[in-house]
Amino acid sequence: MTYRLFFAFLFGLFTIGSVCAAPPNIIYIIADDAGYGDISVYGQQLFSTPHIDSLATHGMKFTQHYSGSTVCAPARSSLMTGHHTGRTPIRGNRNTPGPRPGEESDLPLPPDTITVARILQQHGYATGAFGKWGLGAHWNSGDPQKQGFDEFFGHYRQGHGHTHYPRFLFHNGERIDLDGNTYSHDLFEEKALDFIRRNKDRPFFCFLPILIPHAAMQVPEEYKAPWREKFPQYEDLVVRYSIAGEVRNPIAAFPAMMIRLDDTVGRIIELLEELGIAENTIIIFTSDNGPAPEGAGRRVEIFNSSGPLRGIKRDLYEGGIRVPFLVKWPAKIESGVVTDHISAFWDFLPTVCEILGVEPPEGIDGISFLPTLQGNIEAQRIHDYLYWEFHEYGGRRALRVGDWKAIQLNVRNNPNSPVQLYNLKEDIGERNDLADRYPEKVERFRKMFDEVRVASPDFPFLPGE
Repeated sequence: MTYRLFFAFLFGLFTIGSVCAAPPNIIYIIADDAGYGDISVYGQQLFSTPHIDSLATHGMKFTQHYSGSTVCAPARSSLMTGHHTGRTPIRGNRNTPGPRPGEESDLPLPPDTITVARILQQHGYATGAFGKWGLGAHWNSGDPQKQGFDEFFGHYRQGHGHTHYPRFLFHNGERIDLDGNTYSHDLFEEKALDFIRRNKDRPFFCFLPILIPHAAMQVPEEYKAPWREKFPQYEDLVVRYSIAGEVRNPIAAFPAMMIRLDDTVGRIIELLEELGIAENTIIIFTSDNGPAPEGAGRRVEIFNSSGPLRGIKRDLYEGGIRVPFLVKWPAKIESGVVTDHISAFWDFLPTVCEILGVEPPEGIDGISFLPTLQGNIEAQRIHDYLYWEFHEYGGRRALRVGDWKAIQLNVRNNPNSPVQLYNLKEDIGERNDLADRYPEKVERFRKMFDEVRVASPDFPFLPGE
C-alpha cells in the first residue's frame, strides 16, 4: 500500500460536510503588518496583487474577519490556541531571558498548550512553519517543534525580524549563519515550496508567517527599481531603522515588497497545480494586524493601507484588527464568493477540527466557519461576541456584539474609563461615538468586559492582577 493510499484509507470516513476521499492539505499564509487596504481586491489602488486576488476570484473573500490582536505575538497565540486575547496564553509582545547572557526569547507558549498544529500532527499531517514564530525559542516550551510542528525555519524572536537581511536564521534549532545580503523572504519561500514537494503524497499543514511588509522597508532592487521611478520625490529620504541600518526611499520599497509577497502566492498556486494537488488544498491568506507606521519610513497614508477603516497597528479600532482573509479550496468552495460572516483568528482551530471530524478542545472561544466555506449558511453558528485586550498604551480593550462595538482606553490606570460605542453597520469608519445616546448598551458592555476574560499572571491587565 502506498503512503498516499494509506492516508486515504485512514481518513476516508472523516466527514467534511460529505465524505471526502482524503483530508485536505492546508496552507496558511499570514502577512506581517499588511492592512485591510493593502490588497487590491480589498481596494488598494496604487499597486496590484493579482495572485492574492485570485484566491478571491476562485474562492471566498471575507469582509469581516479579525486578527487575534493588534500586534504580532498575541495574534499568533490566538491563531494557534483558538482563544481570544482574554484567554490565550500569550497576550502581548514580551521577552524572557535565555540560557546564556545576551540571549532572549519571546515569552513561550506553555508546554501543555493544545495548538492547531499539534492537532493536525496527531491526525497524520506533516506540519511545517516558515517565517517568524514569536511564541518561544528552541530552548524552551515555546519551540515550534514542541508545539506541533515537525519542521521550523526562520526567526524564533520577533526582534530578529526587524531586518529582511538577517545575519542568521534557525532550522529546527540549528543556527544557520548568513552573509547579511540574503533576503530572508526568498529563503522562507524556498523552504515552504520544498516542504510542499516533499509532502505531496500525504496531508500537510504549511504555515507561512512571513515578514512582509514588517519593520524595515527592504526588498531586492529588481522589485524596487520600477517603484523608484514612480516615487522619485522620496529618493533623498533615508531612514535608519533598528538592526536594519539605512533604508533609502522606503516609500518605493513598500509596494515592491507586497508584489514580492504576491509572487510567492503565485508560485505556491503554480506548484500545487504542477503536483496535481490543488483541488483538495486549502490556501488561506491573511495578515496579523493592521498596517504599521513605525517601519523604516513606511507611510500608511500614502497607500490608504487601512482602507475605509479607522486606526492602524496597536489600535483596537477596525483598522488595527480587521484584516484581509481569503480562502481557496476548489473541492469545496465556489468561485467568487463574498461573505460578511463575522470571524476571527481563534476560529481557525475549531474549523480544522470540524474538517478532521474531531471534537475541538473544551473551553475554546472559536467557532468553526466550515459551514460558511461550504455555502451552508443555515448551519453556520454566530459568535455571541468577539473580544480583544491590548496591554500597551495604558491598556485597551474592545468588544463586538453583532453590529455594535465598544472600545475602552487607559484601562490599566482607570478600569472605569469612558467607553466608546459604534454601530459598525452604519459607521464602518468608527467616526460617530454613540455612547451618550445608548447608555444601557454601554453598561452592558462594561459588565461584559470583565465577564469574558480571565486574569493572567504573565499579563496583568487590571489593577490588582
